[in-house]
Parts: sequence; structure tokens; C-alpha cells
Amino acid sequence: MKPMALKGLALAGLMALTPSAFAADYVIDTKGQHASVNFSINHLGFSWLKGRFNDFNGTFSYDSENPAAATVNVEIDTTSLDSNHAERDKHLRSADFLHTDEYPTATFVSTAFEPNADGGLLKGDLTLRGVTQPIVIDVTKVGEGEDPWGGYRAGFSGTTELRLKDFGIDYNLGPAAEVVYLQLEVEGIRQ
Repeated sequence: MKPMALKGLALAGLMALTPSAFAADYVIDTKGQHASVNFSINHLGFSWLKGRFNDFNGTFSYDSENPAAATVNVEIDTTSLDSNHAERDKHLRSADFLHTDEYPTATFVSTAFEPNADGGLLKGDLTLRGVTQPIVIDVTKVGEGEDPWGGYRAGFSGTTELRLKDFGIDYNLGPAAEVVYLQLEVEGIRQ
């Protein structure tokens, strides 16, 4: 084979690898508490109940040059639910709601990302209480860059709504309490 043909093949090989060469894998920074999974639900039409899941972990892959290729995997310890009220938390962990004795983990696995000017729509499968449903998370990119310790970080905020009945939760708290709103804050450390 001629040297020019070899150079052409080598260049073509490098170009084929280029999109994945820029993709980076991140671990969600839960140790530094730079990430959170929060929820709110209307209480009988009178007020808002707010809480969070204290224990979760996850990873994501992101390339700012090719955001449509982003992927996300998250695992949430549902027993770590915290609404700042021990008796209510016990009830929310019961079979009436999350049934954490039987389903101690919820997972989210992305299936697609549709970027837009501010972030995008992250589509994926949420498994909660043993039921898997497709959901869409409205994502806003907060920023990315080098941190003061020599690492590289990327951060995003996300919101979504879940109908409780879609996940087998039919405890009647009235029509104002049929939807739970999730607020997600994610900061990842590039690996």
C-alpha cells in the first residue's frame, strides 16, 4: 500500500473516533453533597410538602460538542426519604406509598437526550416501587469547567412530574396530591 493511502486510512480512522474521543464520563458528586434529589407534593390543597432522598449515586456521560449522545444512570435508596418528620417518613416508606421494604431502590436509565439552547429534554425509564415508566426530565445546563482542585466538573438542574398512580401508588390524598414534582441538582466529576 502506498504511504499516501496509509496516511488517508489513519486520518479516516482518527476521524471516526473523534465524536467519542470528546465524550467524558462523570460520577455524580454525592460525597461532597453537590447533588440532590428533591420532591414536593401538594398537601390536600393547603400547603406544599417538601423532602429529599439523602442517599443516591449515579454516573453520566456528556460531550458539549455532541450533547445528544449524553447518557445518565442513577440509583436512589428510597429508604433514605427525608421529609423532616419521622412519623410521616415512616408512612411514606410504607406499602401505602414507596413500599421500601420490598422496593428499597429506584433507578433511572436514560434512553435519549434532545438538546436545546438551555439544556434539553432527557428521556428515560424510571423504576419506582417495582414499576417502570418512561419519563421526561427538563434539563438546564448550569455550567462546566475546571475546578480549584485540578478536576473538571459539569452541572445540570432538572425538573419532572410523576403521577403517583402510574407507579402503583393509589393512596387517596385528594386531587391536589396526585402529582409529585421532582427537582434534581446534579454536579459530576469527570473521571
